[in-house]
Amino acid sequence: MRLFSRSSRAAIAFLHDLVMAGAAFVGALLLRLGEGAWAKLEQGLWLPGLIFVAVAALVFLATGLYRGIWRYASLSDLVAIVKAASLALLLFLPVTFLVNRLEAVPRSAYVIAWFLLVALLAFGRVGYRVYKDHGLRHLLERASGRRVPVLLVGAGDEAEVFVREMGRAREAPYEVLALIDDKGGRVGRSIHGVPVLGPLGRLDALLEEIAHRDRRPQRLILTRRLPRETLEQLLAAAERHGMTLASLPRLTDLAGGDPAALEVRPVAIADLLGRPQATLDRPAMRRLVAGRRVLVTGAGGSIGSELCRQLAALGPAELSLFEASEFNLYQIDREVMERWPALPRHALLGDVRDARRLAECFQARRPELVFHAAALKHVPLVEENPLEGLLTNVVGTRQVAEACRANGVDAMVLISTDKAVNPSSVMGASKRLAEGWCQALDLAERRRGGTRYVTVRFGNVLGSTGSVVPLFQAQLAAGGPLTVTHPEVTRYFMTIREAVELVLQASVLGLEGTEEAGRIHVLDMGEPIRILDLARQMIRLAGLTPGKDVEIVFTGLRPGEKLTEELFHDQEPLAPTGHPSLRLAAPRVANLELLARGLDELAAAAAARDRDAALRLLARLVPEYQGGGPAAGQAAEL
Repeated sequence: MRLFSRSSRAAIAFLHDLVMAGAAFVGALLLRLGEGAWAKLEQGLWLPGLIFVAVAALVFLATGLYRGIWRYASLSDLVAIVKAASLALLLFLPVTFLVNRLEAVPRSAYVIAWFLLVALLAFGRVGYRVYKDHGLRHLLERASGRRVPVLLVGAGDEAEVFVREMGRAREAPYEVLALIDDKGGRVGRSIHGVPVLGPLGRLDALLEEIAHRDRRPQRLILTRRLPRETLEQLLAAAERHGMTLASLPRLTDLAGGDPAALEVRPVAIADLLGRPQATLDRPAMRRLVAGRRVLVTGAGGSIGSELCRQLAALGPAELSLFEASEFNLYQIDREVMERWPALPRHALLGDVRDARRLAECFQARRPELVFHAAALKHVPLVEENPLEGLLTNVVGTRQVAEACRANGVDAMVLISTDKAVNPSSVMGASKRLAEGWCQALDLAERRRGGTRYVTVRFGNVLGSTGSVVPLFQAQLAAGGPLTVTHPEVTRYFMTIREAVELVLQASVLGLEGTEEAGRIHVLDMGEPIRILDLARQMIRLAGLTPGKDVEIVFTGLRPGEKLTEELFHDQEPLAPTGHPSLRLAAPRVANLELLARGLDELAAAAAARDRDAALRLLARLVPEYQGGGPAAGQAAEL
């Protein structure tokens, strides 16, 4: 009865089976006696029928027939039905003997009733499964061999497919001992004979119970996306019980039935973000790109290459890849060629600091959309080489923007960073100047119906070149230690794919919307993550213990680094957009002519290799820049 109190569906299934038991009894009489069965029922044969239903009800409850979930009905459920029907008939016979000495009901009717009861109970379950699956599915096979005992976290469709494939594949590597779920309606039931336990809050106790009655599980396997806090708890629990944490492959891989595809994958660092899937207006994104000539600067970088992939999938008329690194350009050009062979593309080797090369490429390719991702972004390296950072991030951005205006480009999208807010580094200040130039141009060009300039600002992306995650992975591979600058340093993170998706979504809003000129689109980065926590989680994901197997060493903040990053300046009031994952920062637009003169002076100082003059100009043009000025950093410009 506790099961019924948690699940109305189990109660409905129970009522269904009682009706089917009554129908099986009446059907057996009709098949045996023909139309005379109705007269027999009126003469008192209804009493054995009620007894049959009552006995069946008790047996159904006692045998746990309602622990199975109809959505995942399978061979194990059919076996349970046969057992329940057989036990019900065996109990009904002695009870009926005491009532009427088995004289009222023909003996053969009992056998017919058994077949009908099995068929009717199975029909409802199989019919529901066929309806949900839109067709017939697999019969489970019994597998053999020594398998790794595992627990699944989650009891949804992914878990059902995995349990089913583990049961039918003879060479399957895992034995699912139980499923752990927080959904009360499924706790206490089973999927293909595997019990659903819960909730997750009792994980430690559940692990002990399972180990006591069965083998001790060796791995926790995630079947669905979970909040970051829950993942951290699972990591800690897995560490306490000597288990590893993994996650399921894609459903398409599981459904193929290939034993090689059944191997689970390690939990990715991206999974630890626990970010909900953003809802995207993909038709609008396709309208933005389809049939247009598109150019991407920095096409071989982390963001640029993902931009190229997603843009290529949206059907542009042609895609031009502008990149300074020959090797990076070769890689992304080859990938686009292999994945989208029919897409016209152009691999353009060049530097955004080279105005003549930019003009040549823009005049040849005549792009209609430009995504500017080329930048020097590594804070300590730009701090030691500030002139190079200014020439690429400021002068290069200005030259790309001017090339767009000179060649009638419909829109340019600038990829910016949270380090541009109250910058403490040359890199951040250079990106703030790039933002300011594009904001001023957007205001000027909108007045005359020219090129639109859209700026998108976001934080760190997982796995990008030079970022902390690849560094930690390399340090882990070397046996440690992992180096963290400060125990309290935090950063915003999102995956590269999600960042680029939202960049495209922001481009749609910026070009199709009616917001004020010069506004900056800021991606919702969620809550900041402590780098120390990230380091500990990566160690745990490797099956190791922080501080025991791998040490964490604090190295101190490097020049230009901050403890925390910001996404908005105090003078940038927030405004909502038509998308929940995007916000607008009110513009702080400088006078275009005054800013142009300042950038001319900055470009001349950088070109003349006058470091001190360039840094003084940077501090004047970005008043909130909190860098150390000419004395910051002791390394000479290379």
